[in-house]
Amino acid sequence: MSSETWARISTDSFNITFFAYLAAMIGDFHYLAFRRKPVWRIALILTVLGLGAEGISIVTRGLAAGRIPIGNMYEYSLLLTFLVVLGYLVFVEGVSKVRTLGGFPLAFVEATLAIAVLFLYVGPAPLIPALNSYWRQIHVTSMILSSSLLTLGCVITILYLVKDRRERRQASLPPPIMGGALDLGSETPPHFEAGADEPVGAVTSRKGWLPPAAVLDRLAYRMIAFAFPIWTFGIITGAIWAESAWGRYWGWDPKETWSFITWTIFAGYLHARATSGWKGRRAAVIALVGFVSLLITYYAVNLWIVGLHSYAGVP
Repeated sequence: MSSETWARISTDSFNITFFAYLAAMIGDFHYLAFRRKPVWRIALILTVLGLGAEGISIVTRGLAAGRIPIGNMYEYSLLLTFLVVLGYLVFVEGVSKVRTLGGFPLAFVEATLAIAVLFLYVGPAPLIPALNSYWRQIHVTSMILSSSLLTLGCVITILYLVKDRRERRQASLPPPIMGGALDLGSETPPHFEAGADEPVGAVTSRKGWLPPAAVLDRLAYRMIAFAFPIWTFGIITGAIWAESAWGRYWGWDPKETWSFITWTIFAGYLHARATSGWKGRRAAVIALVGFVSLLITYYAVNLWIVGLHSYAGVP
């Protein structure tokens, strides 16, 4: 098939991806509120469908361009969101058996895809000479993988802060009156079905919408701890690539600088938790600062700050 045909298939698959994720996100939020298992199953099927369609979009984009599709910000966004969803399905739904968080990473994914198609899209084209190196595949792939896991960890960190605040507020309230007419939370409404992250018979107050704060904190920490060595590896391979392309390992280019700033923040997060016992809100704040730095590294540096790092076809 021609390059134009592959490009059209990629675009059509992207559209399927976007609307499948959108429907899945709505279903996940519905399950979060009402705990109807059939809705969760449909949302999960739609998420897997969207993931498959996005995989097709990525592969056909590469066939249209005649290269591995990681050469510009549109392609980076496609692979990033693919890995965020894959990471959620594997680590959150699969390993941790938590079913109530799906709408939140999908909301991030939908926003990222919308930005990609509205502002970052460029047609498939060959790479500029500076990007044409085998180190590109190693460096960019490791940065995308680590970025997806850091993103997922930070989204869960935000949910942890919300849940922790609610738990603290609930703990400060006087105990309920039991055994009388004011014991309003003793029965589960008939529409409620407990998920894998909630015991059967749990009460459908708003405090039960999310898993316990400790569970969210631990899950976010594991995500970030797993992603950090990959980010470190990506910086090292980027320095090797820079020496090959520009004759120096490190030049304090804006992209290099912000990548290092992001690395430093997440290193501080892991160090604080390991040595100072900074679990909970204080560590979560550090993680969120790192997330902001990650977004600056991706969007602000690439689009608005002039430097040697650029993506083919991006103004």
